[in-house]
Amino acid sequence: MPKLSRFLSAALLLALATPIWAQEATTETAPAAETTTTPDPANDLAMGTPVDDGVLNVGEPYVREEFGDWAMRCLKAEEGQPDPCQLYQLLLDQASNPVAEVSMFPLPAGSRAAAGATIVAPLETLLTAALTIAVDDGTPRQYPFTFCNPGGCVARVGFTQAEIDEFKAGGKATMTIVPAVAPDEPRVLTISLVGFTAGYEAAAATAPAQ
Repeated sequence: MPKLSRFLSAALLLALATPIWAQEATTETAPAAETTTTPDPANDLAMGTPVDDGVLNVGEPYVREEFGDWAMRCLKAEEGQPDPCQLYQLLLDQASNPVAEVSMFPLPAGSRAAAGATIVAPLETLLTAALTIAVDDGTPRQYPFTFCNPGGCVARVGFTQAEIDEFKAGGKATMTIVPAVAPDEPRVLTISLVGFTAGYEAAAATAPAQ
């Protein structure tokens, strides 16, 4: 009994001598150490992928070939389909300033017109005066404008096979537009026909069959 009481007394003295915070620390569970992942510089780098500038996306325009003063512009079609193409020429004034654009495209056999064209004139063009086109000294034909957008005023016109034959045989065509600010001073622009026949035949080969 004396030994037991001495043991209890020693234990009690030890408890009293131990600070409160030390006692609490012995009863709490230590928090688990946080695990962190150190980035690996060797594996977190973007290595890049090669870019092939020669590959065209579907719907992307490109110039396939040039024929004299005409460029054959095409659109990349779906795999297995021919790329539709049209002839393009930028029209300049006497000071070599760009004024208008002509894009001509053959149409499938049996269409109302043998070929169509999209002509873009400046925004300040007098729309009520329309535009006229003549080949060499032939009779001019008048075409109305269809709409205007920020890029200019657009006329969508059609040509018969006989008129296409005139383009092929002609030396040059002239297109006349009337400025809205100077209606008494029409602007006469030259459409070169150099290379037209070869370019038209090449573009016709890309037209749909029907």
